[in-house]
Amino acid sequence: MLAIIGGRSMNKLAGLEVTHRQVMRTPYGEPSGALIFGTIGTREIVFLSRHGHGLTIPPHAVNYRANIWVLSTLKIKTIIAVASVGGIRKDMGPGKIVVPDQIIDYTHSREATFHGRSNGTIIHTDFTQPYCPQTRTSLLQAARDAGESVIDGGVYAATQGPRFETAAEINRLERDGADLVGMTGMPEAILARELGISYATIAAVANHAAGRGESIQAIPLQAAHLALENAMGSVRNILEHLVRNHDD
Repeated sequence: MLAIIGGRSMNKLAGLEVTHRQVMRTPYGEPSGALIFGTIGTREIVFLSRHGHGLTIPPHAVNYRANIWVLSTLKIKTIIAVASVGGIRKDMGPGKIVVPDQIIDYTHSREATFHGRSNGTIIHTDFTQPYCPQTRTSLLQAARDAGESVIDGGVYAATQGPRFETAAEINRLERDGADLVGMTGMPEAILARELGISYATIAAVANHAAGRGESIQAIPLQAAHLALENAMGSVRNILEHLVRNHDD
């Protein structure tokens, strides 16, 4: 079964027939919200709203460990993470869809591992390729099948939030090699890796990052919201094709 983590707009997947909702708990506390189970065609999926019902949980307060753990208990093999981001690279302007291939983590004070000190064993997890290559390939193929244009590859800078970055911080991220900036990419990706779940992100660019393009003086929030809504239509189209062709 395929899992999608994202915002409320993912509830609008065409052809999604919701079968039931289930509230679950974990050793790490409560997930962001109830799990929504449904089907597209003959394929089963489960959806989890990262920021909770009504979008009430800010990025730094998401219980990432509970979210990933609860999906692992359902024997989920693949997670698709939907993210809204700011574009740093010139060709990654508002409305663009990107399937990133690398992450730089700038977050702090988040519970970022399942491997604590409880058993006294130090466990290191390889994270050279933070996104599953096969899952990325499936996303790119689904985009082609859906007739949607996407950018293949990019470095996602995960920042703490909930505030946006300063122009100087974006300059720093660019010097570090970042192409996109968002607030939810970590520790979600590494937690999925620790539990052996294939994970990839599809990112919708809502706005130019601070100090870039139309955000040279300030991020135009209303325009960013409209750009994100339009881009999410393309994301939903891609995910619908992915789900129909997904190999359980």
